[in-house]
Amino acid sequence: MRRISRITVAGAATASLALALSACGGTSTSSGSSDSKEDLGLAIAYDVGGKGDQSFNDAAYAGLEQAKKEFGYETADVEPTDGETDADKEQRLASLAKQGYNPVIGVGYAYAAAVKGAAEKFPDTTFGIVDDATVEADNVADLVFSEEQASYLAGVAAAESTKTNVVGFVGGVNIPLIHKFRAGFEQGVKDTDPKVKVISQFLTQTAEEGGFSSPDKGKAAAEGQIEKKADVVYAAAGLSGQGVIEAAAANEVWAIGVDSDQYKQEALAKYKDSILTSAMKDVAKAVYNLAKSVEDGKPATGIVKGDLKTGEVSLSNSNPKFADDAELQEAIETAKEKIISGEIKVKSS
Repeated sequence: MRRISRITVAGAATASLALALSACGGTSTSSGSSDSKEDLGLAIAYDVGGKGDQSFNDAAYAGLEQAKKEFGYETADVEPTDGETDADKEQRLASLAKQGYNPVIGVGYAYAAAVKGAAEKFPDTTFGIVDDATVEADNVADLVFSEEQASYLAGVAAAESTKTNVVGFVGGVNIPLIHKFRAGFEQGVKDTDPKVKVISQFLTQTAEEGGFSSPDKGKAAAEGQIEKKADVVYAAAGLSGQGVIEAAAANEVWAIGVDSDQYKQEALAKYKDSILTSAMKDVAKAVYNLAKSVEDGKPATGIVKGDLKTGEVSLSNSNPKFADDAELQEAIETAKEKIISGEIKVKSS
């Protein structure tokens, strides 16, 4: 497919990029030589936890794979490194833009400063950032979601499914983004059944402490909540959520996944019967749509928001026990309609 190249790259620049990326974090590219200037397309730089988190980052990768397949161009995806600075992130994004990738997307709020800096240096490249970290620039798309809405529905599911009248929420890091998940979940539970108690906790205060990348922390937190009689536990914790799901399976209680449909994740297959549902946000669609807007010559910029009305946040229906529960499905559908109509205003903090 024809692609307009905005950046001219010499072979020496390609070699320099390889060195720069090896210093800033590993990268993988699809088939094709980087000397083919007409074929450079979407590049993504992962958030904490990297590819293989069965959640947020993997959803972004799915969007990249869809774009690569449809547009037939070269893509790149770059892993984070431990203890990296905003300057490291900015160098990574700038290196991708310099080589000619367009758009370049930072996956996660932590890329806010880096995206802003790189976008200023490469005004002819479209940048994107996934999650609540608004970057005001003419060539930046802020790909944000109403996570609180999907979390509200997860709260409805939890309140309808609990037998102990105790449910749990495990947040990866104590930040405003994860507060949205907690607020929506707690409101959904309480609106459905005020008698149900919600136990909420965050694993760490900062991402550097491993809140999004430590399954052992997630497992320990879930076990503590289960000891307090929680029989449904919702995790918004990236890779750490795998530990929550493992603990739920070991104790024969329900887990609610996040971001991706975790019932379908291969790495979690042995636990899937314990995954009631997942509160999803379609990061894959958002990533793909930004790539398509660039491919079409009409790059998206500004705030691009996905919610229940657009279908970019939702609950998964993969577990038959969840999908076939007519009473539960009716309660969720009713809540969904009220949120879309504005009858229910979901809190974000």
